[in-house]
Amino acid sequence: MLPLKDNIPSRTTPIVNYALIGLCLLAFMVQVSDPDGGITLKWGFIPSRVSKPDVPIVIEHHELVQTPFGLREETARTEVPAPPIPALMTALTCVFLHGSVMHLLGNMWFLYIFGDNVEDRLGHVGYLIFYLACGIAASLTHYLSDPGSTIPTIGASGAIAGVMGAYLLLYPHASVVALVPLGFLIQTMVIPAPFFLGLWFLMQLVQGSFAVGTAEAEGVAWWAHIGGFVVGFVVAWILGAAGQTSPRVVVVRPGTEQRFRRVRTPWD
Repeated sequence: MLPLKDNIPSRTTPIVNYALIGLCLLAFMVQVSDPDGGITLKWGFIPSRVSKPDVPIVIEHHELVQTPFGLREETARTEVPAPPIPALMTALTCVFLHGSVMHLLGNMWFLYIFGDNVEDRLGHVGYLIFYLACGIAASLTHYLSDPGSTIPTIGASGAIAGVMGAYLLLYPHASVVALVPLGFLIQTMVIPAPFFLGLWFLMQLVQGSFAVGTAEAEGVAWWAHIGGFVVGFVVAWILGAAGQTSPRVVVVRPGTEQRFRRVRTPWD
C-alpha cells in the first residue's frame, strides 16, 4: 500500500522535516557524483567494523582483464577504506545515504506524509533529536541482528520507521488515503492509520524473522525497520506520559465548514 495523504493538519511549518528531506536529497546528489561508491563505503554503517575493528574488510568484485587469448573475467579483492570518523558514528551518517532513486523517493515520501504531524507534537528541536535517535537505534538493532555483516547499511527507513511508530501512538484515530493493489487493479482507499501502520510493521516483523541469518542475501535491513519503529513508539509514549508533547489536532467538519480543534490526550 502506498500512502497518498493523511487527514491530520499540522499547526506549524515542519521546517525540520523539510530540512531532513533536503539533506537526504543533497547527500544523494553527492553520492551520484561518486560512481565508485566510496561515499557509501566510508559513511555507510558496516556492522563488522564495530564487532571486529581490527579486521580489515575486503570485498570481491569481478572485472574483465585483457590477456593474449582475449578478455577474461577475474576476481579482484579490494580492501574497504576506513571511515573518517569512529565506526560507531556511521550508525548515524548512514541514515542520510540511499542506494537508488526509488530508494530515496520512497523513503522521502513516507517521511513527508508522517513526519510533519510528529514534528507538530514534539516541537522542532525535540523532533530533530527524536529522528536522529531513532536512526541510531535502527542501525544498532541491525547490528545486533547481524554483527558480522560486511555490507554497508544505508537509508533513512529505520529513522522513518521511528516516526511511523510515534505517529501510531500520537494519532490513533487518524486515517490514511492509500493506493491499494487489488489483483490487477489499484484502488484508492481510506484506511485507519493504526491498521496501515500495524500492517506495515507486521510485514517487517515477518520478513525480518525469515531473514535471520541470511541478511546478506536478503539485501534489506528488516530489523533496522523493526527497531526504529519500536523505539519511536516507546519514546513517544514516554514523552506523552511525561507531558512533553503538544496536544494533538483533529479536523472538525460541521457541514462543509472545516476548523481545527485542540484535543487533550489522556496524558495532556
